[in-house]
Amino acid sequence: MLRRRIAGLVLRAIRWKTVGEVPQRGVLVGAPHTSNWDWVLTMLLAWRYGITIRLLVKQELFVGPLGWLLRRTGAVELDRKNPARTIKELLAEAEGGDPWLIGIAAEGTRSRGEYWKSGFYRIARQTGLPITLAFLDAPSRTVGWGPTFHPTGDVSADMDVLREFYADKTGFKPEGFTPPRLREEG
Repeated sequence: MLRRRIAGLVLRAIRWKTVGEVPQRGVLVGAPHTSNWDWVLTMLLAWRYGITIRLLVKQELFVGPLGWLLRRTGAVELDRKNPARTIKELLAEAEGGDPWLIGIAAEGTRSRGEYWKSGFYRIARQTGLPITLAFLDAPSRTVGWGPTFHPTGDVSADMDVLREFYADKTGFKPEGFTPPRLREEG
């Protein structure tokens, strides 16, 4: 309850609006992810609706005050040498009926690449959880939820859904956004 109030107050104070239907379960893709402020606003959006995102963050960031803050906001240390262990532990949390979202930045912060990382897609396919699209649009000062869908296994068709949704969205630094494309696409 406290997080909901804090999130609502902060979002109103900084004059950002929230939109979309709130998912209760799924693999959350946050894009365009072009700065560290993107995840802050996405976390506030989730808190506003009473949901804690289990956000995957590289373990190197969990030091000192930042580590304390990350843990308090639902972030999870991801060991890049053995990510499967972390994912398995998180998926065990998803067994209950409570609202549960795992958050993954599909493309790296401030790094352009030719392809998105496909972890969000593989996790959704293996678990049967739907993919939920979150977005941040800096020009309109909007953060929100987009469509939620189950991946079909047709990677190109599923990624067309993402491309269409993110076509008019921008993060804080639009030049840092890598267009949605997975290496697995034919």
